[in-house]
This record gives sequence, structure tokens and C-alpha cells, in this order.
Amino acid sequence: QVRLVESGGGLAQAGGSLRLSCAASGRTLSSYGVGWFRRAPGKEREFVATISRTGDTFYSDSVKGRFTISRDNAKATVYLQMNSLKPEDTAVYYCAAVGATGIYASSRSYDYWGQGTQVTVSS
Repeated sequence: QVRLVESGGGLAQAGGSLRLSCAASGRTLSSYGVGWFRRAPGKEREFVATISRTGDTFYSDSVKGRFTISRDNAKATVYLQMNSLKPEDTAVYYCAAVGATGIYASSRSYDYWGQGTQVTVSS
């Protein structure tokens, strides 16, 4: 079993940056693909970005060019660098892990989830 803990959320101004971290314990993170999802108030959870076990990445259109996902397997951590933040990026951000090869944008594909970290972007 993999335990995931997100950190790095907080308050940022529009145009600013934040870096989220997803730290894993329990199993080696290199065996898992990791995705970031978010849920804004009153909205469905949506896909943000994912990185496969081999380092392939995929982004939603809404964050492409602004967010960057990366991983450091030695530190068992996946990062989400968020630049050029917009008020519509305000949400609770969750990381999730999938124990399979490939790129997965559907939340149903993921086996383990963190508790989430709040990101608030003011205009």
C-alpha cells in the first residue's frame, strides 16, 4: 500500500507561483504513475496532470504551459510546479498513484489518494 501526503498549498496572487509536493511512503514510488487532480467548490473533481513510471507526462488543456509535473524517485516525491496562477485554479489539489505502466487521466484508474491540499488564488 502507498500512503500519499500533499503539501505546498496556500494563498497566492494571480500571476504568482506555488509548488505542490506529493510525498509517498510504504512502497517505492518508482513503481507508480502519479497524477494530480483538483476539486473546486461546487465542481466535479478534474484531472490536472500526470507522470508515468517512466517519466512521460500529460496535462489538461487548462494548465498546459503553466504547470509542470516532475518526480524525484530518490526522494519518493512528485512535484507540481504551478506558474501564472489564475483565480480559477483555486481548488483542493489531490495526488494519486496508479500501479501500472502508462498515462492515465481518469481518476478511476488510480489506486491510492492523498488527503489534499488547498490552493487559493486571489485576483
